[in-house]
Amino acid sequence: MTVEQHTRPESRRVLGTETLLVLGLSLGQSAVYAMVSLTAKLTADGPLSKQTASLNTSQSARPWLDLTYQLLGIAFALLPVLLAVHLLARDPGDPARTLGVDLRRPGSDLARGAGLAALIGLPGLALFWAAAQLGVNATLVPAGLPPLWWAVPVLVLAAVQNAVLEEVIVVGYLVTRLRQLRWRLGAVIATSALLRGSYHLYQGFGAFVGNAVMGVVFSLFYLRTRRVMPLIVAHTLLDVVAFVGYSLLPKDWFDWL
Repeated sequence: MTVEQHTRPESRRVLGTETLLVLGLSLGQSAVYAMVSLTAKLTADGPLSKQTASLNTSQSARPWLDLTYQLLGIAFALLPVLLAVHLLARDPGDPARTLGVDLRRPGSDLARGAGLAALIGLPGLALFWAAAQLGVNATLVPAGLPPLWWAVPVLVLAAVQNAVLEEVIVVGYLVTRLRQLRWRLGAVIATSALLRGSYHLYQGFGAFVGNAVMGVVFSLFYLRTRRVMPLIVAHTLLDVVAFVGYSLLPKDWFDWL
């Protein structure tokens, strides 16, 4: 028996355990909480459409303390990304290049990201509208911060944080590790997409379907290009429009949510 044959099963077990731990510290944990939140909504008085799912809510009645909480939440939410990149650094090559999060192609990344945002965003709005009409989504409140000077910058930072966390972990890291574990391509794409949908379940079943479809598109894009940066750009644009738009525009424009 060669050294390679002896160490390969252990190496695969280590990678599998590592992947579960990274997900358990990040979006896998979010998926569990989202399922509990959906269960709570479904078992509460009144239909799901009468329940509310709020994002970017205020953490304190004192503005400067609220700002501190917001910035700390954004910073600590990115720690799993640094952990994933650190773990990928054990593999041959530069992890930034492995994930495609370097700055070698800024123009191409921005253009592709904007195109993906349009591809996902317009049908996504239609899906949210349909889900609202069918009553399979909770009422979504994308931004609940007070109208203070720092609200919009914080919402933009929150959009970037969401994009970096989700695309690096659920696409770049997870797809890379599952391929190293020799999962079939279809299973890799399905796992990434279903995970993305699952941690949005707190918003309802329509959000699950919409984000799972987005997950399929993003996983296929990454497998083809090996670049996460356009996905981060696309996701950031989608969330900035949702968060800042809801914060600044008249609330009656969003009654359909």
